[in-house]
Amino acid sequence: MKMLMEDNDTGLMTALVRFRPGAALPDHEHVELEQTWVLEGALEDDEGVVTAGNYVWRPAGNCHHARAPNGCIALSFFLKPNKFFDTPTP
Repeated sequence: MKMLMEDNDTGLMTALVRFRPGAALPDHEHVELEQTWVLEGALEDDEGVVTAGNYVWRPAGNCHHARAPNGCIALSFFLKPNKFFDTPTP
C-alpha cells in the first residue's frame, strides 16, 4: 500500500493498494464512507465483483471480507480508517 495522502487528525486517507493474487483483507468495518476505483484486476466480496475501470463505494457501517483471487490494483479513499476484527472470515 502506498499512502498518497493522509491526515492523522481526521483519518482522511487516499491510498494506492496492490493486492497479490489470492490476497484478502479480513473482516472489517467501514467506519465512514469508503470509495474504491479498481485500476487493474478485480476485487470481490459477498456483494459482488468490481473489475478494472469500475468504481465501488461502501457506506459507513458496512462490514465485509474483500479478496483479489487474481490480483488487483486499486485507488481507495477513506474518510476514517477501517476497523478490523480479530477473527478473519473462513
